[in-house]
Amino acid sequence: MTRAFLLGTALACLPLAAAAEQHQSMDDSGMNYSAGLSYGPRPFFLISKMEDGPLKDELTQCMGQTPERTTFSIGHRGAPLMFPEHTVESNHAAAGQGAGVLECDVAFTADQELVCRHAQNDLHTTTDIVVTDLAEKCSTPFEPASDGSDATAECRTSDLTLDEFKTLSPKMDASNPQATTAEEYLGGVADWRTTLYDNDATLMTHAESIALFDAMGADFTPELKTPVVDMPYEGFSQEDYAQKMIDEYKDAGIDPSRVWPQSFLLDDVLYWIENEPEFGAQAVFLVEWTDGFDEQDSETWQEDFAALKEQGVNYLAPSLNMMMTVGENDEIAASEYAMAAKDAGLELIAWTLERSGPLAEGGGWYFQSVNDIVDSDGDYYEALDVLAQDVGVRGVFSDWPATVTYYANCKGL
Repeated sequence: MTRAFLLGTALACLPLAAAAEQHQSMDDSGMNYSAGLSYGPRPFFLISKMEDGPLKDELTQCMGQTPERTTFSIGHRGAPLMFPEHTVESNHAAAGQGAGVLECDVAFTADQELVCRHAQNDLHTTTDIVVTDLAEKCSTPFEPASDGSDATAECRTSDLTLDEFKTLSPKMDASNPQATTAEEYLGGVADWRTTLYDNDATLMTHAESIALFDAMGADFTPELKTPVVDMPYEGFSQEDYAQKMIDEYKDAGIDPSRVWPQSFLLDDVLYWIENEPEFGAQAVFLVEWTDGFDEQDSETWQEDFAALKEQGVNYLAPSLNMMMTVGENDEIAASEYAMAAKDAGLELIAWTLERSGPLAEGGGWYFQSVNDIVDSDGDYYEALDVLAQDVGVRGVFSDWPATVTYYANCKGL
């Protein structure tokens, strides 16, 4: 390892002044995110794992650069590689790493208030609910593992009122399938993540996320989560749900140009296009790999890109595995699926980098289209370069936004 590389790593650990915003962004905690952006050591670790070549050389030469906020870097649930997702602390970390866009996945409570959760039914893995007095309210209360069957539970935001939801303590998303007690069920965190920052983490409503992200100078990409309850729910229709999410940005005085609302349901996207056209212009249709999908075979594609454009859809967000394939020289390459979507005039957003854990141990679900050639953590930057330069994505979600911020700053994105 070179002396220059070690120096770059050391410098990365210092709070570096950033010129990402002309104004100073400070939230109620007093943390100033325009003047204290930092990459931390992870980008340099990943670069050190890359194979020698022009990309590694270019990224290495950027080690002395000053971090700047960029909308190319999107905080996926904040920075959940190390922080409990959708918490104030997770988003503090993401903003401090230069993420220019932050995400609140939007679910609703029993009293139809909007909160930040990745799914309506994930409270049993993302909070301590199974060891609280609210456990009995879960749709499926905790059942211990026995006779070869895994432990089970299902706790929904719609099982609780907002006041009840706010009493829960968030944790890293995990559960222990072998648990025989509720306390044991709270475990199961992957060994490449950490529980170091679970302590006193803070849950957020959607409205609170808007205020926080705005104070930190970041833009917004809320995702309307597909309900697991039948809709309408207690008179609350899917259209009411989609409208309420947008109304909370309007109530906060947020310019629609700063908001990229997302949904896996095309009807939600079309609702925004028709009823809230300023917000609908940047509405994002999310799609993901399904069984039988082949990123190189158009017969397996379920999306008609031209039809989406005709309906007013401008943004498509496929999972990473849909946009990558194995190239002629056994390198990561852009898929035919991604290029066809781009050729149709759709803006593409990629999700989610650094969700698969160490690539040295295999790429996992997010890299399944290139698993045969992924064997190093340095491949995160190889994949990112293909997405940015060959596919031409507008932004990349990551569980640790500093990785994408570093690349975007180095490339001038």
